[in-house]
Amino acid sequence: MISLVVLASTAWAFTVHESLNMGAPIGDALRGSMSADGMGGMEGMAMGGMSAAGWSVGAALVFVGVWTVMMAAMMLPAAAPMILTFASAQARRDHAAGVPTWIFIAGYLFVWSAVGVVVYALVQFGADASSYLGSMDRAILGPLVLRVTLFAPGDYQFTPLKRVCLRHCRSPMAFVALHWRDGRLGAVRMGIWHGAYCLGCCWALFDILVVAGIMSLAWMLVLTLVVFAEKVFPHGQRVSATIGVALIVLGVVVPGSIF
Repeated sequence: MISLVVLASTAWAFTVHESLNMGAPIGDALRGSMSADGMGGMEGMAMGGMSAAGWSVGAALVFVGVWTVMMAAMMLPAAAPMILTFASAQARRDHAAGVPTWIFIAGYLFVWSAVGVVVYALVQFGADASSYLGSMDRAILGPLVLRVTLFAPGDYQFTPLKRVCLRHCRSPMAFVALHWRDGRLGAVRMGIWHGAYCLGCCWALFDILVVAGIMSLAWMLVLTLVVFAEKVFPHGQRVSATIGVALIVLGVVVPGSIF
């Protein structure tokens, strides 16, 4: 438990440091000259930060590295019940439970690292596309991007896939019973399986982060609390539905300028 707290705290410290020392959030969606037209926030977002360097292996590696640390900061608190359950089950089978537990975490984070590669590509494609847009195009697309960004995760909260993945994330004992594999390779496989369920549960919510700016501390904190609430709090399915309704309502009634 102490090691997990230290790992998550270190990841948060690194993430906060990178966010405060970065001139622009990584992976904003549509910025550029929109802000000059008086359109701030989410409607006025652009590809900034590391994405400005363009396509390169080095930039991709840095991006994925920062993304993985950020995911560790945001997701480990919600994954803690599963990690601790795995460690307890491993201890009953092998007194040297520490190493397999860390391997499980590595498998879990591997999934989010792979997602980082996809996000990097989306960020770069978005940067390339936005460079061809004029101020009028951005003025038209900005509100549309905002609403889609909120509607999509809001709707996804009510899908069968979301419910299945959330049920697995909220049931550590059932997950261990269903997916247990012995040995270090087994620990990696279990970590990847849990990461896959976690991805299925949360990917739509992280669309907001990609558009809002990947190093936006405010949105990181909000989404961390949202993910933790629906995975750990009692009545998680109701929490998830409430979040879905809130996002849909937000997409309908909230003007993009407040973002």
